[in-house]
Amino acid sequence: MSAILTLNAGSSSIKFGLFDAESLVEEAGGQVERIGGEAELDLEIPGRPKVETRLPIANHHEAVTAILAAIAPYLDGRAVVGVGHRVVHGGPDHDTPLVLDEAAIARLARLEPLAPLHQPHNLAAVRAAREAFPGPVQVACFDTAFHRGHPFVQDTYGLPRRFYDMGVRRYGFHGLSYDYISGKLKEDWPALHAGRVVVAHLGNGASLCAMEAGRSIASTMGFSALSGLCMGTRPGQLDAGVLLWMLDDQKMSAAEITRVLYKESGLKGLSGETNDMRALLASQAEEAGQAVEYFVTRVAQEVASMAAALGGIDALVFTGGIGENAAPIRARVLEQLAFLGFALDAQANEAGGTRISSGLPALVLPTNEELVIARAVQAAL
Repeated sequence: MSAILTLNAGSSSIKFGLFDAESLVEEAGGQVERIGGEAELDLEIPGRPKVETRLPIANHHEAVTAILAAIAPYLDGRAVVGVGHRVVHGGPDHDTPLVLDEAAIARLARLEPLAPLHQPHNLAAVRAAREAFPGPVQVACFDTAFHRGHPFVQDTYGLPRRFYDMGVRRYGFHGLSYDYISGKLKEDWPALHAGRVVVAHLGNGASLCAMEAGRSIASTMGFSALSGLCMGTRPGQLDAGVLLWMLDDQKMSAAEITRVLYKESGLKGLSGETNDMRALLASQAEEAGQAVEYFVTRVAQEVASMAAALGGIDALVFTGGIGENAAPIRARVLEQLAFLGFALDAQANEAGGTRISSGLPALVLPTNEELVIARAVQAAL
């Protein structure tokens, strides 16, 4: 008997899952939040109340150590035979999971400038796990991999060709989530899977993916995780001239612009309050309402763009934290997409149903990135 551990590391958090290595049944999961201070470790066991523990955790290495201590009782003497990692950026060369060694980690570290908020922390968790588990296989699963088969016109920018050859391309992200949704559609909605589907992964990070027969054809995210939809603290679509103005007129440094783009924009910047959609929906402030309306409008506009890339649309799928839980957002998006043939079923939407529309199907499907990672580790084993 053996187990697989999955790690999904952010700048100040690590989500984890413990899976039986043969059945891939998830036996434990949770996350460590606020790494770098008084952290909180949440442990969830199916059928039991969530256990919350507060403890000081200075870095990702200490976080992995705390996770191992939390799951030890559920290993029950079994060995961890593989560890799977979400790694945001795989560059132009990786369209499948990768077994990690020092050379591979060094290559992935060179991609850190393309995903500065994610890649360094993903790799910090990899290094911590390799110290904790020097023997078991370590597997990287890339958020960009699902999109690597895009047609050239969906993969490039209108820049001199030399930049494309240097790696300036539309990589797309949230690929593990889209991979799971594609498989779920194939299993439960095969006719839709075979057609043209737009999947909306809406959360603090947000993007859309246009799928045809379960394959990614286009994505709203591009070279970095900044473009496309408005997000929690990232702006989404932005005229490059604004950046030139920041540099030349405002004399802002690259570091200052990076901070604005990654940490001060999006819902947080527009509202002047927060990037938490729940708080924004509950707020009476005019700015909060404007931020929500901008978010909804950008989603609707980009769904239409993805439909154009597919030559039509057969279904829309909502997933991610906002997509799965914010019924008012789903309702307002579908109302703006009535011209495409969507008709909101308000009762089903409020009740948390799977299908929330008449006319063209609009579905709500919970994603499971951890299971996609565990499957990759099992395959590597």
